[in-house]
Amino acid sequence: MARRRPVMSEELKLELAEELGVLDLVRREGWGSVSSRQCGNLVARAIERAERSLRKKS
Repeated sequence: MARRRPVMSEELKLELAEELGVLDLVRREGWGSVSSRQCGNLVARAIERAERSLRKKS
């Protein structure tokens, strides 16, 4: 099965991690050390940004 391309760029993920205060943890221990709740918050922020971006384009 072919690998899908990532939905979010690594740059965006790191920017969101910084906003949520987990960037140091990611840099020190990797994404596997980020809790499910924190990952959910990261995804929610990404969705908010995408929605804002779509509203600006309309």
